[in-house]
Amino acid sequence: MLSKKEYYGIITLSLLTLFFACASLWTVYTEHTMLVPRYGGTYTEALVGEPQFINPVLAGINDVDRAIATLIYSGLLKYDGEGNIVPDLAERYDVSENGKEYTFFLRNNILWHDGKSFTADDVVFTFTAIADPRYGSPQRVGLQGLLVERIDDMTVKLTLPYPHTQFLDKLTIGIVPKHIWEGINPRNANLADANLEPIGTGPYRFVKFTKDKYGAIISFSLEANTHFYGSTPFIDAIDLYFYQTNEEALQAYRDGDVMGISGIAPRDMDAIKKRGSEVHTFATPKYFAVFFNQTNSKPLADRQVREALWRATDRDAIIRDVLGGNGIIANSPILPWLTGHNADIIGYPYSQDEARNILNNAGWKDKNADGVREKIIGTSKEATDLTITLITSDSPELLKTQEMLRDQWTAIGAEVLIENYTLDEVKQKIIKPRKYEALIFGEALTQYPDPYLFWHSSQKKDPGLNLALYDNKGADQLLETARDTASQDERNAAIVKLQDTIHADIPALFLYSPAYLYAIDTDVKGIAATAISTAARRFIGIERWYIKTDRVKKIQ
Repeated sequence: MLSKKEYYGIITLSLLTLFFACASLWTVYTEHTMLVPRYGGTYTEALVGEPQFINPVLAGINDVDRAIATLIYSGLLKYDGEGNIVPDLAERYDVSENGKEYTFFLRNNILWHDGKSFTADDVVFTFTAIADPRYGSPQRVGLQGLLVERIDDMTVKLTLPYPHTQFLDKLTIGIVPKHIWEGINPRNANLADANLEPIGTGPYRFVKFTKDKYGAIISFSLEANTHFYGSTPFIDAIDLYFYQTNEEALQAYRDGDVMGISGIAPRDMDAIKKRGSEVHTFATPKYFAVFFNQTNSKPLADRQVREALWRATDRDAIIRDVLGGNGIIANSPILPWLTGHNADIIGYPYSQDEARNILNNAGWKDKNADGVREKIIGTSKEATDLTITLITSDSPELLKTQEMLRDQWTAIGAEVLIENYTLDEVKQKIIKPRKYEALIFGEALTQYPDPYLFWHSSQKKDPGLNLALYDNKGADQLLETARDTASQDERNAAIVKLQDTIHADIPALFLYSPAYLYAIDTDVKGIAATAISTAARRFIGIERWYIKTDRVKKIQ
């Protein structure tokens, strides 16, 4: 006979013994097994916008179109997870010594999603369509003068009028099926059903889309391409849901309606963290800077003023307070992970005391004690105040950056007037006529950037992109060398030297490069990318993503 206390004690001891025995067995099991991906599952994501042309020939700046096209189509080349360009539909390629001729040898036995065979004819058709003005392809400008020649069923030759540093990037454009598009009048291509019922060779194939009662597309469904030439995707299906605003997409994610959301603003990170998801940060070839228009400002025409403003700018604080730490300092127009980056340039170190000394030595002093420095310039009888008008768009991150710059520059004796407009107003009313003194704006590059577009003196006027109105003959020569040479080593050397020249002249104050933030449920594994050149390329390597897992015995 046992007392009640002894009885419960034995029961407790027995349960503990059983628990520890099970734990021991589980430990032994996990030590001798490992988790591996298993086929299955559906991934869901919230996107802002609506698909229009899921067609690489017609897709322009619509991020939704470009994202879906990345899942459905393949290019001759593609980006890997580290930002390198590697073969895709092409098995390999050769480049002529003059850097103008590219011969691509295509993979064998690739099928379109409808079962038809992929051949060189599809490649020829795609690039011919891009060059045809009747299609109105946004890609046409970057491929003007390109000659496309079919050598045989699996070989294509592309010939450029001159070496083009960004040509390989252009060849990541998705190839479209000739047998689908050749019968469609080019002038009516934007009306074709095939734009929203795409057929590609990529890892996922179109299944269906749904509309609301007003005719707007609200979801898009894809399934794994079991004949994908790479490897069959682990995730069986992808469902994409479209929202009109960032706030609606964010709410859908917070409510658990979707598993992922991309392009998160730093200000929304707290809401994302409450969901308990994993946030992936991708390096992107994009930077923000203050571009100085020296022709519109006497103070900014003084190099000492520009250096003082740079030294007065606490960029670490801006990254911390504006980006929540999700970004890096930019010291030049070529970011650290891009080809041709000059690692020796570290910018002008932050020191407000040094900034004040520079201004004092340059004759900028507050003699009338009104809090603003002034200086008599040239033969002028009246002093010029150190007053700067700083303009940006109404993005919350840029507005915060603008306020911090105003406070930091005011602390060294400058008067900073701030103006902000909508992004469209900045482009049309400010940038196009170059009506600004100092402008906070961003520039988007590629993995193989062509700085000619942003810094050559020929690009000072609209539609050129030289926002600093930079004009330096030495820099122009370096830019021309980088663009014209067929030698990658010569190109890199020219770009490295260009950064030294720009750093010395200070036509702009480089601020930061923000990270691209992508939140996904922790159930989704296998995301290995570290650098992406566009938002759509967050899906790089998606065929290796997985949701389901199995345990298998470890190989000794």
